[in-house]
Amino acid sequence: MQPTPIHGGPALAEGLPFLLMLLSIALFPMFAPRFWVRHMGKIAIFWSLASLIPLSITEGAGVALLGAWQALLADYFPFVALLVAMYSVGGGILLEGGPWGTPSGNVALMVIATICGAILGPVAVSMVLIHPLLRANAHRRDKVHLVVFFIVLVCNVSGVTTPLGNPPLYIGLLQGVPFSWPLKMLLLPGLVLTLPLLALFWWFDRRSAAKDPIPAARRRLHVRGLGNIALLGLVVLTVVAQSQFPVGPVQMPFAIVAGEQFSGAMLFLAVAAVAGRKTPLAIHQANMFTWEPLVEVAKLFAGIFVTIVPVLHMLEAGTAGPLAPLLRLTANAAGQPIPAVYFWFAGILSAFLDNAPTYFLFFRLAGGDPVRLTGEWAPTLMAMSAGAVCFGALTYIGNAPNMMVRGVAAHRGVRMPGFFGYMAMACGLLLPGFVLLTLLFFL
Repeated sequence: MQPTPIHGGPALAEGLPFLLMLLSIALFPMFAPRFWVRHMGKIAIFWSLASLIPLSITEGAGVALLGAWQALLADYFPFVALLVAMYSVGGGILLEGGPWGTPSGNVALMVIATICGAILGPVAVSMVLIHPLLRANAHRRDKVHLVVFFIVLVCNVSGVTTPLGNPPLYIGLLQGVPFSWPLKMLLLPGLVLTLPLLALFWWFDRRSAAKDPIPAARRRLHVRGLGNIALLGLVVLTVVAQSQFPVGPVQMPFAIVAGEQFSGAMLFLAVAAVAGRKTPLAIHQANMFTWEPLVEVAKLFAGIFVTIVPVLHMLEAGTAGPLAPLLRLTANAAGQPIPAVYFWFAGILSAFLDNAPTYFLFFRLAGGDPVRLTGEWAPTLMAMSAGAVCFGALTYIGNAPNMMVRGVAAHRGVRMPGFFGYMAMACGLLLPGFVLLTLLFFL
């Protein structure tokens, strides 16, 4: 993934529409929720157009519009197509029964989901397993902690070992990082972060369950929607094939796209259509399936993908751009990258920017040589990988599955915290673990 070229040097003020886009996502749901629900798409379009004004003035409206079109077709379209496929397929898989709904059962499901996320990727697993978690705990009065821990562990931290359905590490795979490298190098840091979180989740859930009604009698676990499981496998195989069989750039109307990503996106949409058409209505009803959470994510990320372009170019400009004072901190006097700085810088930016281009730009900042980065500079690659993946849990916009799971939970009646409320909870859960990772692996 590479930012759309923009002529001339970026100015710090060009990132203002992106900042205002983020503030809109954070503040409108708090202070004007009805207005936000009705007009979020228009607000995203407004800030997208505002981000094109500086370039329109300096380079002309045509260049600005072509840049936005390139971002939408080359980056946003493959991204949202994968989400559509995963969402449609996940909504057609129904897990009935099982031991979930008690503290021990919920921890078991969280462990299973985290392990599956580490293998199949967080997008696929989160869309499948959020439904049985919420359905099994329908009798609980307080379910917010279930969703928050699920977002942290399953949607984000679980993906630290796999490039499947995990955009930052998938970018690394495309840049030449071996498929198994994240598993070999990041399994231990992932466990150091995951195990305390699982213990904390059990403690939270045990305290919450003591105040709630007794769950219904357990039923034998039964899986419905086996055809959708096969479709899920097809999506995973397609993601793997995109890295193994590159097609190269393809000229589209007024844009250049990666052929393997565009063809994969078309297949993802076909899979979504098949899953949506073939899934029995009873399964959709049991999962309370609707397209609303996905539509919300698609609208907001369209605005994010356009308004983020100037910010990415500030990062791409490196020490010659407006962010030079910060980026100079990433290397020591000898010019060698400092892993701890890469972990925190790539992480914090990934929490508010799209984590895939953030990873890509830090990969290039560290030299862009996969042999060196998986060899003598392996701690630096470990740091930027762990930061880009795990810090995405700090905000709803840090990773697309965060917003999708939030939407599913809200549709099921869970009163999810707002942008800042969630960020405060996630920071409380994760920042101590990030400090521990820094001390153990990146200093």
